[in-house]
Amino acid sequence: METSKILIEAFGYLGSSLVLISFLMVSVFRLRVVNTIGSVIFTIYAFIIHSYPTAIMNVCLVMINIYYLVKMSKTSKDYDLVKVNTQDAMLKYTIDKYKDDIKKCFPGINMDFTNANSGYFVCHNGKPAGIMIGKLEEGLLDIYLDYSIPEYRDCSIGEFLFSNLRGEGIKKVVYSGVADFHKEYLKKTGFVNAGSRYEKYL
Repeated sequence: METSKILIEAFGYLGSSLVLISFLMVSVFRLRVVNTIGSVIFTIYAFIIHSYPTAIMNVCLVMINIYYLVKMSKTSKDYDLVKVNTQDAMLKYTIDKYKDDIKKCFPGINMDFTNANSGYFVCHNGKPAGIMIGKLEEGLLDIYLDYSIPEYRDCSIGEFLFSNLRGEGIKKVVYSGVADFHKEYLKKTGFVNAGSRYEKYL
């Protein structure tokens, strides 16, 4: 009996811990996913201990999170692809604004993009949400930077971007940079490991 009580309490602590941890996440998408899992666990716990007000509150949180997750899954329809000159002032400003996060996402990245000749913004509601910079030669784009700001870091920008680059005359994209933290993203967006680099045909 005592063991089951401890397990129930541990279950409750797990749910509340996940809810709290979710608020430490920068990505809104991940925040809502983890918050939903935590709320589901805490809902079950609340029913077990017959704390119905707590259960109702967490059911509401789950429903709210699901609503916004579904809404976020459709945001790619609201994205716009904007081609920019690599010397564009707004592009430089955005890179400078997020340079610390860029370095955190891409450890050891060379922030000198003077050799790049192709740049794109992915915008959502008029706001830059993603940046791609690279060198384009004969339909092949060598990606120097493929970055999404924290609020949009859920692969949706990448999927939108790669589905629209074909219309820019790009047939193939390659990435030779640091991939330790981006293997999952590269896999989800259709890149293939070619040894020294990742490749994707559009």
